Amino acid sequence: MNLRNFSWKMVKIKHKCRDYKIYPASEILIIGTFNPDTQNNPADFFYGRTKNHLWTLLPAAYNEPDLKKADIDEKLAFLKKHMITFTDLISEISVPESSETDYRDSFIDDKVTEWNDVISRISSLKKLKKVCFTRKTFSGIPNIKKSIEEIRWYCEEKGICFQYLITPARIYYAEKQKEWTRFFN
Repeated sequence: MNLRNFSWKMVKIKHKCRDYKIYPASEILIIGTFNPDTQNNPADFFYGRTKNHLWTLLPAAYNEPDLKKADIDEKLAFLKKHMITFTDLISEISVPESSETDYRDSFIDDKVTEWNDVISRISSLKKLKKVCFTRKTFSGIPNIKKSIEEIRWYCEEKGICFQYLITPARIYYAEKQKEWTRFFN
């Protein structure tokens, strides 16, 4: 194949929960990276993929039943009850059509076409006490790292508790649950 004549078709992918409204009375904000609105993404809400355990970790932190298989209304009721809300750093990416199923942060880090203004969202939450980002490592994601560091500095300047939490993705284990429970209590 002659690569000089090959055309890479790029596709823009928006955030799947782009219409989600932040609950204005929230005291806790959970920040993630990106939830792509693609046909092969089964997540119907934030942290809804099969290998993500946020909906196990979060209710357990409050001694409540697992919400992993719950519907969106149950999850929204839980969030409102505990004054928790979500946002993600990224609103839109542009990737080669052949790569639209690659959700890895290390892949999308340099493909962001639109960042969410998370600092504005934070400043709109008058009761906000805590902010967490759902990852601790930043190898291969300099743009995401820069974005979250700006948010961390803003929170520190405003006296808002900020913490990096172990990712809720991949496996569930006791130490992960302990860290999440400590943050939310």
